[in-house]
Amino acid sequence: MIDTNVKGLLYMTRSLVPGMVSRAHGHVINIGSIAGHQTYPGGNVYCATKAAVRVLSEGLKMDLLGTPVRVTSVDPGMVETEFSQVRFQGNTDRAKQVYQGVTPLTAEDIAEIVVFCATRPAHVNLSEVVVLATAQGSATLVHRHP
Repeated sequence: MIDTNVKGLLYMTRSLVPGMVSRAHGHVINIGSIAGHQTYPGGNVYCATKAAVRVLSEGLKMDLLGTPVRVTSVDPGMVETEFSQVRFQGNTDRAKQVYQGVTPLTAEDIAEIVVFCATRPAHVNLSEVVVLATAQGSATLVHRHP
């Protein structure tokens, strides 16, 4: 998680942002998580890495102040992806329980938000977008239908 969520973000930022600055055009859109805003039991490393995404995005925006390069952090809550399969080492039954009784967000929902952020007028920067399924009130509070 640290290699992907923190180091990967740092390496890509270092590689791509100088070109954006020199072209006077660009938009960094990082994918964070509600877990970067609220910790939960058993998620300390994941939450820490997603908090790092949020803070690195904030700091990058400050560092790029005075340039036209925009920086956005899209921070979703519960999204149904293969992440639960990985998290529970391929235990399909346990992974399905994460979304049981809930209509979670989808990858398409998040993709639409990324496109929305990217297509705002050049003078508009959505710095942070926190998006939850309607059944989710926080990182740990979820209303499940019977």
